[in-house]
Amino acid sequence: MTLLRLVGGRTFKSLSAHRNYRLFFVGQVVSVSGTWMQNVALYWYVLTLTHSPVAVGVLSFCRFGPFTVLGLFGGTIADRLDNRRTIMVTQAIQMVLSGILTVLALGGHAQIWMVYAIATAMGTVLVLDAPTRQALTFQMVGRDELPNAVALNSSLFNLARITGPALAGIVIGAVGVGWCFAANTASFLAVLTSLALMRTAELFTVARPNHPSLLRGTREGFAYVRTSRTAMVILGMMVVFASVCFNFNIMLPVLARETLHQGPRVFGLLFASFGAGALVGALASAAVARARWKTMLIGATGFALCELALAPVRSAPVAALILFACGAFFTSYTSNSNARIQLDTPDHLRGRVLGLYYYAWNGLAPVGGLIVGCLLSVGGTELTFAVAGLAGLSMVAAGALALTRGTGVQPALRAALPSRAR
Repeated sequence: MTLLRLVGGRTFKSLSAHRNYRLFFVGQVVSVSGTWMQNVALYWYVLTLTHSPVAVGVLSFCRFGPFTVLGLFGGTIADRLDNRRTIMVTQAIQMVLSGILTVLALGGHAQIWMVYAIATAMGTVLVLDAPTRQALTFQMVGRDELPNAVALNSSLFNLARITGPALAGIVIGAVGVGWCFAANTASFLAVLTSLALMRTAELFTVARPNHPSLLRGTREGFAYVRTSRTAMVILGMMVVFASVCFNFNIMLPVLARETLHQGPRVFGLLFASFGAGALVGALASAAVARARWKTMLIGATGFALCELALAPVRSAPVAALILFACGAFFTSYTSNSNARIQLDTPDHLRGRVLGLYYYAWNGLAPVGGLIVGCLLSVGGTELTFAVAGLAGLSMVAAGALALTRGTGVQPALRAALPSRAR
């Protein structure tokens, strides 16, 4: 019992110690659940309207295309703005866009180009929202508890990944996709309320000695990354994983509908299985509360192996079990990479480097979405999961090699990492 109490206290330390973070966490649980309902419904909606895996890939192109064009500047802008107020604006804009999508879907007047246009607008807002949200996490909890808070953020994200898709599958089957969009619109009120109730005096201050121009600020971010082996390895791995391996929004609808010949309820169950595993992985990372290279590489390896295992699957229960394991490895990889890059980055560059991190995550997603859509059209989920798994394993090998055998890598890595994180 004492051990359980100790682990529990360590796991939820950021929540117990910081009122602002508690407010944010609760608001996000509601809002992100609504977001996942909309994400699942949106991809299912496009597949229903078009009956084309390529069209689903185009949707990802629209959602993440803005990152390709604007993502390099998002972090520089975030470094110049108040994080809390910026997120309030971006969340309010997303609520309005979700409301428009709701009206179109419930009215039965939506055409595919309208869906693509709204997805593009939402992606544009996220260019600024993503790095700002991560920078606000640092302000809410400070340096010492950042790994714990990042892991808890992953926990709430993946709790929503369970509840959102499961609810979406039920709602789609019962009353249609429009009501999923309506639920997401209402959910934004929770996060807006939590941000409004924060005590700004309790936020940790960050050093921002200058306000560079967009081009200069972006160049400074790149200059830092070029000199940091930590950042280079994390960003290099993320480019491939995010563009090829993480495209479950495209893969799972096709897996459920075309490969397993199932409907929206099984589709929601598959997403929820992945989310359940991801929640377990995130809580484990929160309990450890340290950002470690070894854990990150093990997580990336396990994720890639799970994708290879999914390639030949033709059974929904088996797919759900593999996706559960896949989710656990996913958050082990992503939460450790996120915390590590934030801890190693100076305060005045954090927004810019996080902007590059999310550019690596989303900037090539449009291209990756089209590639995955084409792979699905040519060889179905068998070919697509096999290619994704092999690509992931290749990047893990490259990252491990860079960390252990590159010129001057080991001394630089040891100097960059606190002793407890090695």
